[in-house]
Amino acid sequence: MTNIGPIRAGVGGWTFAPWRGVFYPKGLRQADELDYASRHLTAIEINGTYYSTFKPDSFAKWRAATPDGFKFAVKASRFCTNRKLLSDAGSSIDVFFNQGLSELGDRLGPILWQFMATKKFDPVDFEGFLKLLPSNLDGLPLAHVVEPRHASFMTPGFIALCREYGVAICLAQHESYPLIADVTSDLVYLRLQRGSDDVETAYVPAELDAWAERLRTFAGGGQPDDLPLVDAAGKAPRKPREVYAFIIHEGKVRAPAGAMALIERLR
Repeated sequence: MTNIGPIRAGVGGWTFAPWRGVFYPKGLRQADELDYASRHLTAIEINGTYYSTFKPDSFAKWRAATPDGFKFAVKASRFCTNRKLLSDAGSSIDVFFNQGLSELGDRLGPILWQFMATKKFDPVDFEGFLKLLPSNLDGLPLAHVVEPRHASFMTPGFIALCREYGVAICLAQHESYPLIADVTSDLVYLRLQRGSDDVETAYVPAELDAWAERLRTFAGGGQPDDLPLVDAAGKAPRKPREVYAFIIHEGKVRAPAGAMALIERLR
């Protein structure tokens, strides 16, 4: 496969005490953990923005700590997504974006909009929500990813809406949530959540091999044969895509090792 888009792999967050002495070397200052993580991973999903807002200085500091080419995915505020009517989220979306995200500059990657497991698909309301998502922020282009967690979203109507608005659907490998592998934009975003701390690399080597091959297929514009589609008739046209894969499992001690193992396989 000669023409493929960039593939990045990482974890959720970088401040996690059990990583000290396992992922982070003993004696590493906590202030240097992001610098270290960003030089061993190629992306990190910022989760703190889901729970609270930050000051512009925080985003500027995170950008300065990371190398060229590194990307942050940013999880949108729960006040935008945990609501009865998504189409009423406009003011909360404004607050989320105006906290200083543009300070990340070229480190700003996709925005992840994660919904409650009880949130059901309402096509009119959901389209109203998609219309609220801005295409840029202070001149920076924005890429959006939605992560539904209710089986009602496994319908061609949902796939068609995301494709119409150029919004990616998170491929979530989880015990309880639906796995939707349909590609709806030039971005593919995966959250691999079935890893185990009993395995040194979160996933056994054969599983990592399989995921690395799937990531290459997505990046090359293809569709992995072993991942079922909700709307098989509406396959996206074949073209290179940007791919993000995050290992985020319960316990998560081995998640960085799993992400690094994926990166090694993709070199």
